Amino acid sequence: MTEPTMLTAPVPTTDPRVVRAVELVWREAELLDRKAYVDWNALYADDAIYVIPVDPSTEDFAGSLNMVYDDARMRRMRVTRMIEGYAIAAVDAARTIRTVTGFVPRAVSDDEVVLRSAQILVAYKRGHHDLWAADLLHRIRLSPDGPGSDLIVQKVVRLVDSEEAVPAAGFLL
Repeated sequence: MTEPTMLTAPVPTTDPRVVRAVELVWREAELLDRKAYVDWNALYADDAIYVIPVDPSTEDFAGSLNMVYDDARMRRMRVTRMIEGYAIAAVDAARTIRTVTGFVPRAVSDDEVVLRSAQILVAYKRGHHDLWAADLLHRIRLSPDGPGSDLIVQKVVRLVDSEEAVPAAGFLL
């Protein structure tokens, strides 16, 4: 696999590789809002990491405190808890709507696209709305088999209020 290089000149969001990555991120958001957690997990490569760091500037996720740091095994366990109904957060989970926008390609190659974007998530539960805002980074592995086979290899959710007391979430960000 070729290492993507940091962009020296902007790559337009209309670049077909970027379009594929953006569409995968939108698909991920749709699956999460529909609570299709098994299908959501299938969007991730076996070596992928899903992380929500507490420190908004850290790049050392393995050596830092995180709200979530999931590899394939932990994602499977989280999905199992969400769908089996044994976790109270899953039984009484909020309804969510995500808006993911403001895509900026950070690195693009024929094998991989790294995208930054902004996410606003509105969660509704028991007559109360919570608002979650985050900067996202997605690292997407492009498949030679086409868009339907592209996979997420890293998702970093940097909550704008990650250093404050964050309410419990019975859903994935």
